Parts: sequence; structure tokens; C-alpha cells
Amino acid sequence: MHEPGHRQRGAQSRRIVLRHGLLLGGLLAVLPVGNGARAHDYREPPRQHWSFQGPLGHFDMAAVQRGYTVYAQVCSACHGMKAVTYGDLAGLGLKEADVNALAASHRIPAGVDAGGHPVTRPANMDDHLLSPYPDAHVAAAANHGVVPPDQSRLAVVHPGGVDRIYAFLTGYGQTPPAGTVVPPGTFYNPYAANGQIAMPPPLYEGGITYPDGTPATVEQQARDVTTYLAWVASPHLTARHRAGVGAIVFLLILLVFSICLKRRTWSNVH
Repeated sequence: MHEPGHRQRGAQSRRIVLRHGLLLGGLLAVLPVGNGARAHDYREPPRQHWSFQGPLGHFDMAAVQRGYTVYAQVCSACHGMKAVTYGDLAGLGLKEADVNALAASHRIPAGVDAGGHPVTRPANMDDHLLSPYPDAHVAAAANHGVVPPDQSRLAVVHPGGVDRIYAFLTGYGQTPPAGTVVPPGTFYNPYAANGQIAMPPPLYEGGITYPDGTPATVEQQARDVTTYLAWVASPHLTARHRAGVGAIVFLLILLVFSICLKRRTWSNVH
């Protein structure tokens, strides 16, 4: 007969194993998959300059706003952002009325009616930017057996980070290396896992219209939507950087004051 303490320790061990298993599963889910695919089974992306990188980094909010336009008009057709609410979009600089109107322009599931048929309702500020598909099975069936990943944290969990996202979005249309066979229904992209992907090129020259009149080249759309994905993944990054700089300045002032006080004290002693 087991003691209560043994049962508690056993349950605790199972919980630890479960947590580790979930963590491992989450890590594996974001790695490229395929025949023998590894985390770096793609061409290393060129380094890009991003305003939000570095200790003094900050987001170009005009680029973030344009990036949301790309997400809303292109990416949201397949990808959701379940960790983001419509209310979070107020951080783009939108007024509450504009956010409410934006949310209400989308409809989300609202259960079933008396006859058992699915019904929807206008979204509100507390609702999340969900996947356009009702479940993973439908999503996979519509995308060659692959469920489009949620983009809430894509910029921080995607192998290669923002540089690879940008390189991938602009990497279509290149000529495959000699001897490379691209199966029908797939596209060559050196920044995709194994250099091949079933997703067609999502961005086209002039494919969208920016409200601020910025020319919508593929490169511009890719840079803007990558900036938006980085902002969504770390919306408080600029505030953290400002707080860090303020703390460093405070500590430097305190250090100078301490040195001056020490010198004055020792000069009085002598």
C-alpha cells in the first residue's frame, strides 16, 4: 500500500514529464519538417537592418500599420493570431471607435441556432484574431495537408527570425540549382525548409493599396508585414528599451554622485 507522500510525488513527476513533453512538442512544431529536415535546412538569410533591433531599438509605427494592412488583406486569408485581440490593435495608434469598427467588420463563431446550424456574430474588442478555418482538419485539407501556423509569435519562434521571414517572402521566383527537382504543386524558395513549399507566392507587386500611398512593392510589403509580426510578438519592446535606457542613465548618475561624495569625504579626512 503506497503512502500519500508517494502518490503526491508520483503525480508531481507525471506533471513535470507532461510539461516537458508539451514544451518539446511545441519546439518541434515550429521546426521545418520534411525528409530529414533540420532546423537549418534552408539557405541562411541575409542580415537586414530593423529599427526595432538593438538596445535602443524602436518600432516604426508607420511600417507596423502598413504591415497590418498586408496581414489583413493577404495573410489573414490562411493565418490567425489567436494570442492577439482586436483591442490590442489600439496599439497601432487607432482610436477606440476605429478599433470597434474594425472588429465589427469581422464575424466569429457564436455557437449554433435552434436547428443546430452554426451562427456567427460581429467581433468585438475582446475577441481574438482567429484562424479563418473552423478546425485544423479543414485547414489542412485546404492547404495541401499542412495547417497554416498561427502568426502571433512567429517572429520570435521561427527559425532564423525576422531576417528569414523577410527573405522567405521575397525568395520566390528564383531559379532552382542545377539538378534540383521541384515536384508539381510546389514552389522553389531557398528560404523554405528543404527549399520547397506548397504555398504559392503570397505577395505581388501592387497586390494591395496602402492608405498612405506607399508603393506596394513585394519588398515593401514583406518588410512591413515582418515589422508588424515583430510588433505583435513584442508589443512592449519600445517601452522596455526606454525603461532600460532610463535605468542605465539613473545608475550612471548615481555612480558619478557616489564618486564625488567619496572624494569629498576622503578630502575632509586628510
